[in-house]
Amino acid sequence: MGSRLVRHIAAVTAVAALSACSGVYYSALEKVGIEKREILVDRVESARDAQGEAQEQFKDALEQFKALVGYNGGDLESMYNTLSGEYEDSQTQAQAVRDRVAAVKDVAGALFREWEDELGQYSDPSLKRQSQRQLNDTRARFNDLAVTMDRAAASMDPVLTTLHDQVLFLKHNLNARALGSLSGTADELQTDVSRLVKQMQAAIAEANRFIATIQTK
Repeated sequence: MGSRLVRHIAAVTAVAALSACSGVYYSALEKVGIEKREILVDRVESARDAQGEAQEQFKDALEQFKALVGYNGGDLESMYNTLSGEYEDSQTQAQAVRDRVAAVKDVAGALFREWEDELGQYSDPSLKRQSQRQLNDTRARFNDLAVTMDRAAASMDPVLTTLHDQVLFLKHNLNARALGSLSGTADELQTDVSRLVKQMQAAIAEANRFIATIQTK
């Protein structure tokens, strides 16, 4: 986050909290010198970081599930509670990813609408064409980013569904026999988490490319 954004964000937090309209929020930021492009970069960075945290959280949940399924001694109740906590943390992190992706899309939409409207203000046809090309290029790059972010977010759903079912099952069947029946599920979960990590890494790489591109424009 840029130093200017850090200095001024507190000044507009109250406005944002009181308004359900993101347009009012963006206008308040612009009054203190923070443009939509800067907000977009900040939010893409935030979404990227949330995706990185999510993949680590889901890997932790997988390892805890595998540890419980491969139980060979110890406090079963404690291990189950740890797994349940990992599942809850995974839910929380998944929601953070979804919220931050939604915030990215919101400001991007506002930026592109404003840019489109401002094209009509040019009197120089050459400058207008140049700006139109930049808009088209930026929007195309953002659309690529949005697709990868959505794909990464969607990859969390099967993992969460499996974890939910297994945590619920174990809540009522916490014994060695029940654990033994879940070895196949552990393999499936490993596959789903591996896919999730791959999608998250792709989204993170795309976010870095987008940030590098938009900061040079």
